[in-house]
Amino acid sequence: MKILVTGGMGFIGTNFLKYMLDKYPDYKFVCLDNLSVEDSRKNLKDFNEYRNFKFIKDDITNENSIDKIFETEKFDIVINFAAEVAVDYSIENPNIFLKTNVLGTAILMNACLKYNVLRFHQISTDEVYGDLQIDSTIQYDESAQLKPSNPYAASKASADLLVLSYYRTYGLNVTISRSTNNYGPHQSFRALIPLTIKNCIQNKKIPIFGKGDNIRDWVYVLDHVKAIDLILHHGKIGHIYNICGKSKKNNLYVVNKILKLMNKDQNLISFVEDRPGHDVMYSINSNKIENELNWKRKYSFDDGIKETIKWYINKF
Repeated sequence: MKILVTGGMGFIGTNFLKYMLDKYPDYKFVCLDNLSVEDSRKNLKDFNEYRNFKFIKDDITNENSIDKIFETEKFDIVINFAAEVAVDYSIENPNIFLKTNVLGTAILMNACLKYNVLRFHQISTDEVYGDLQIDSTIQYDESAQLKPSNPYAASKASADLLVLSYYRTYGLNVTISRSTNNYGPHQSFRALIPLTIKNCIQNKKIPIFGKGDNIRDWVYVLDHVKAIDLILHHGKIGHIYNICGKSKKNNLYVVNKILKLMNKDQNLISFVEDRPGHDVMYSINSNKIENELNWKRKYSFDDGIKETIKWYINKF
């Protein structure tokens, strides 16, 4: 079995590859990443020990290169983590999100069709469903209407629809997973939790948008990658699977939790101007993957955040 993992040097991709390389030593893994951010270049150093791992530096939007790679490597499965993901940046420069997240996905699927790849899995996000008000009790399932609020979410929703169209029109074997906010090792310091931990270590101010009352569901990254593994091996073709942590917390709670665990004072918090169109709350359920594939979370938020803090402290 040879598996292509695009964007594999990103946060979730790195954790996924480490988990899969250890679990499936007989599989061959090829990681394709453009290493556009420093974190990705740092993550690559962690894979020198693996004999069943190969790295290719390229971009999924380079159609000619992608074609040659597929022709040479002859993949069985393609997993697409590659994406532009920063919401703030998508507001400033939406075009790059359309290029990478939509066109890049199409280029990969075209290559899958041309070279008879057996399976294409698309990594998506709960943000495609749009937001809800804080007092809402709704939990979106996989059949919910897509109502993205920002260019990033819209590009991911567009890619999801494109993936499903390739299943219907061309018969490409596809699956999609949509997860809530991930946290854990290898996440960029641009994200809330790593930034908070870093600034606590350095005794710097911790910026929080608005009043910090925006709510997200948090899933520990290792629980997420185990869910993807289950989908790859047992998921139904043409289906979507939500992955959530059942840990809804507002941003202020998350920061205060880290401050408490790291014995830091609340005066490190600095409230900053909110970003345009900031989604209030995301809410999905993962009943489908729990019931059909017997997926179970291992980490509560309390356990996961302690592990995350330990990892970043050890890295400093």
